[in-house]
Amino acid sequence: MDIVHIDDNMVVVNKPASMPVHPCGRYRHNTVVFLLAKEHQLRDLKTIHRLDRLTSGVLMFGRTVERARELETQIRDRLVEKQYVCRVRGRFPEGKIIECAKSVQVVSHKIGVCKVSPTGKSCKTSFQSVGYNEVADVSVVLCMPKSGRMHQIRVHLQYLGYPIENDPLYNDPVFGPHRGRDGDFGKTDDQLIQDLILIHNAENFVQDDDDQTSEPILMPSAIKISDSKFQQPPVTAVDMCTQTGIDVPDARFDKTKVSVDPHCLECKVRYRDPKPKDLIMYLHAYRYSGPGWSYETPMPKWADVHWKEV
Repeated sequence: MDIVHIDDNMVVVNKPASMPVHPCGRYRHNTVVFLLAKEHQLRDLKTIHRLDRLTSGVLMFGRTVERARELETQIRDRLVEKQYVCRVRGRFPEGKIIECAKSVQVVSHKIGVCKVSPTGKSCKTSFQSVGYNEVADVSVVLCMPKSGRMHQIRVHLQYLGYPIENDPLYNDPVFGPHRGRDGDFGKTDDQLIQDLILIHNAENFVQDDDDQTSEPILMPSAIKISDSKFQQPPVTAVDMCTQTGIDVPDARFDKTKVSVDPHCLECKVRYRDPKPKDLIMYLHAYRYSGPGWSYETPMPKWADVHWKEV
């Protein structure tokens, strides 16, 4: 994780794809906040804005409450210009700026999916084609969101008919034959949610006997906490990389400490690791700028219109 800028008031990083900003859901240790504390001793950071887990690019933190609130106010008052770059399916219109001002509504908070809806929250995104790869039938597009709704860029691109090429959610056939273009899913919201839950279920990563693509992962049923290395020390101060006040004394995995119950079904489940292509989405926060400041990152390799996925 590259640090783009650091001073007494700010930390700006180039967030890698597939890493959540802070502990949430099933993620705790492998988050931006955790790793900044663990590897760079940058603790007690104030989150100014967020990026989706699969989105990479400019991510800003305040080191002081005052600076964090100042930038939060600038973002809320829409004084901050945000530029993203993405790689989409199809030939995006060239030679002009395309604007989408459709309101976005959260269909399900549980699984985190949104759609264009007149009853949603107002938002606006401007798009401009950077180039088109005729062989691959993909375009590189510059995105300039004027607001910060959940999945705004991804939903607007889907609505326009140019979903992000490898978006695991909004570029899926589950949204219908046209993949949600013009908001046409061909099904009700409830049916859409049920279908999405089905295709994104964790059981899809269960490894069967014929799957030899990755090393099986044996899920432990219990950890022998009687071992002194797993005993938690008394908490005297919040001085830990997870910022939770609990300092884990030994983070190494030791197979000898794993207890397996032969009658437990969970112990028998083997999971396959996701492949590298499952961990990257072609959406990158390229530049954030405001009154008197600007932060940007290098372009990812896939932002080259002639780049070919290996």
